[in-house]
Amino acid sequence: MAGQTGSFTVGVEEEFHIVDLRTRHLSTRSGPLLDALPKGRFSEELQRSTIEANSAPFARLEDLAADLCELRGQLVQAARELGLGIVAAGTVPLADKSRMKVSDDPRYERMLDDYQLLTREQLICGTQVHVEIQDKDLATAVAHSVTPWLPPLLALSCSSPFWFGEDTGYASYRTLVWQRWPTSGPMAKFDSAADYERMIQDLIQAGTITDPGMIYFDVRPSAHVPTVELRICDSCPRVDDIALIAGLFRALVVRELAAVRRDPYREMQLEPVRAATWQATRSGLEGDLVDPVEGVPRPAAEVFMNLVDGLRPELEEAGDWELVSVLAREALARGSSAARQRRAYQREGRLSDVVDLLLDETRECSWDGPSSYRPAA
Repeated sequence: MAGQTGSFTVGVEEEFHIVDLRTRHLSTRSGPLLDALPKGRFSEELQRSTIEANSAPFARLEDLAADLCELRGQLVQAARELGLGIVAAGTVPLADKSRMKVSDDPRYERMLDDYQLLTREQLICGTQVHVEIQDKDLATAVAHSVTPWLPPLLALSCSSPFWFGEDTGYASYRTLVWQRWPTSGPMAKFDSAADYERMIQDLIQAGTITDPGMIYFDVRPSAHVPTVELRICDSCPRVDDIALIAGLFRALVVRELAAVRRDPYREMQLEPVRAATWQATRSGLEGDLVDPVEGVPRPAAEVFMNLVDGLRPELEEAGDWELVSVLAREALARGSSAARQRRAYQREGRLSDVVDLLLDETRECSWDGPSSYRPAA
């Protein structure tokens, strides 16, 4: 039975790349694809090469994963009928920037006019996880309090080693592209939700951004629903990894909610968080990560499992411990998507093989839980 933690519902917004199945390049045909999909669960994004799917909120991770697989199935089928494929990853290695277009929306067109190359190069996709907190003051405090614990979640999601046909040397180059926005990075401490809203209005008044939706912190109080929203992660080819991230993030939110209630004045130092985020971006699960407690480099598997074990009380209360612990072990054994993509490329030196791997992993989604997990009766 789920306890108090499980009463905090969790939902996911998944961004997907659209790929031409003939060329394996990004395609700008989101319009016809949206027309072929059920209304209400899918939406356009900044680029016409991207589409977003929105899960319902769930208390059980198993239900969330099943919903995500159902949405992927609808999206993949509709795309196939148009000669298109769907990729859940931070980047796709084959793209012609000169052919990319922003969606036909006044907001996006203004962003293109204001930010120029930054907008044109937003050929990236992320996974956003929402955990319900109705009180916006608490949501604002928690969004700051969880920041030191996010780099291991980023490392798990790393799926963007290639950029315009080149290996960048990073596991998540998407993160570096994303960090160029003026409102990206870890979220500072604000005294209240009203203080946070004043900051947003100051930025709008200064002309730096045009609306609250352009606050692109790694985690933030959502601009449109009563949640804390995780935004740091790449899109994940495997739904198992999304379920794992969602379970861990919910447990983090619950733990830090209790912490800010005990000490509302506690403040996180952001410079170490930025450094730890860069390290996760560089090496994913295949190198060292910065230990969030001691601030020293340790093997990624050690840092990640310390995070999982440290959240065991909250995971057990939610009824998530058995599932999350199995998913964590399997994710570490499998390695990051970035490493799998590099192995696919190294076999024959073809980037099209990388795209095919991502197409297959995105499509092969049938949620029965991991092979070694058996839910309690």
